[in-house]
Amino acid sequence: MRNSLFIFLREVSPNLSLSFPPCTGPHNHRRQMSNSSSITQFLLLPFTDTRELQLLHFWLFLGIYLAALLGNGLIITTIAWDQHLHTPMYFFLLNLSLLDLGAISITVPKSMANSLWDTKVISYAGCAAQVFFFCFLFGTEYSLPTIMSYDRYIAICKPLHYGTLLGSRACVHMAAAAWATGFLNALLHTANTFSLPLCKGNALGQFFCEIPQILKLSCSHYYLREVWLLVFSLLIGFGCFVFIVVSYVQIFRAVLRIPSEQGWHKTFSTCLPHLAVVSLYVSTAMFAYLKPPSFSSLCLDLTMAILYSVVPPAVNPLIYSMRNQELKDALWKLMAGLIPEAANCLSPSA
Repeated sequence: MRNSLFIFLREVSPNLSLSFPPCTGPHNHRRQMSNSSSITQFLLLPFTDTRELQLLHFWLFLGIYLAALLGNGLIITTIAWDQHLHTPMYFFLLNLSLLDLGAISITVPKSMANSLWDTKVISYAGCAAQVFFFCFLFGTEYSLPTIMSYDRYIAICKPLHYGTLLGSRACVHMAAAAWATGFLNALLHTANTFSLPLCKGNALGQFFCEIPQILKLSCSHYYLREVWLLVFSLLIGFGCFVFIVVSYVQIFRAVLRIPSEQGWHKTFSTCLPHLAVVSLYVSTAMFAYLKPPSFSSLCLDLTMAILYSVVPPAVNPLIYSMRNQELKDALWKLMAGLIPEAANCLSPSA
């Protein structure tokens, strides 16, 4: 019918030029949605295109990564080795160090490799895995400081109930709940994000696979589901932050009633840096995920991502080890025990 009409009009007016709009029916919609299945890789944002600065970025991230591995590794080894540190506080600290090791290993090594080999590519499966483990580890890591603040609150404000409220079984249950919550959170975000059709290229404006950057590539209004899920998760995180602040306020009030400047110094020197790192993590993450598009810039996005994904795992060991005399004493005992053994192994008589 359409061809007959076209021939008739051409006979009536030979000079008439006709063009028909492309089909916009369901077949075209399916073809548009299938574009996301053709994406086999994403392009990550490099810090710089200059080769010398790329190598500088590699060495800088390598130093931060090795420091995080060393600090968290020493905390894990010391707590597992020393029987005197098998208490609820150090049990949660061991979990936090495990999370820090995993969290910084998700993003930094891939960024280092890209800078070293001058590439931007990450596979589709690798990007999905990075999103999943990033949400899993950082979501769990955000739950643990909440539990740790509750632990310190009970220990200082209600010491007589400490053994009852924070027994070994209760600690295991709370840690397991934190890990399970992080896993469920990661599963929901990853499945929801990578089920969206992507039709705006494959270039991400971040040095790792970040959900807001992937949502910018979506060509469907269904991305709003993930946006609301992110808002809900961040609101829960903000509620945890309020709980942490309230717990520390109660701790500070209880400590100020004690006429001991040494106790004041020990509490404030430990709690304030911890609260500062948590505040940095919460503020930068909420700004990065909830900021309007008009505030977006490459430099700002990179800075915010470093502050909430790289800095906390690298700084946490310093806060929890350098400010904790009991942990430092156990670490020195461990090192003193390992050095003689290493010397005996290297001696000729051995």
